[in-house]
Amino acid sequence: MRVNINLLNVLAGFFIIADVAYSVWAMIEYGRLEWVGTIGIGLVAVMSIFIGFYLNRSFHAQGGALPEDRLDASIDDGDPELGHFSPWSWWPLTLSIAATLTFLGLAAGVWIAYIGGAVFIIAIVGWVYEYYRGYFAH
Repeated sequence: MRVNINLLNVLAGFFIIADVAYSVWAMIEYGRLEWVGTIGIGLVAVMSIFIGFYLNRSFHAQGGALPEDRLDASIDDGDPELGHFSPWSWWPLTLSIAATLTFLGLAAGVWIAYIGGAVFIIAIVGWVYEYYRGYFAH
């Protein structure tokens, strides 16, 4: 995590320098400040500072180094139990199709969004109750 913190700090410095250079270049080229690029590059610098600050606070709050940061760690040290997943489940695919139809409806025609909403309701109910019926019922 220490490497990530240092990398984000270096990136923040780079984007601050790039923002100043962009602003100066725009002033020379156009005679006025180009606001979109100046604010955009500045916000990327701010984002890098925020993420680096968050990682720094998280690193100091966790009380020790992560397995990724230790040279003597093995692969099994960084392999936690992530939870229970269904590799045979088709409901996540159905849910992504519902999201695709909904966003397509927002772009092309509202009537498609209604179909996407109906498919979404079916998919989310099916995914939640997947283990209450069929071969894998509790």
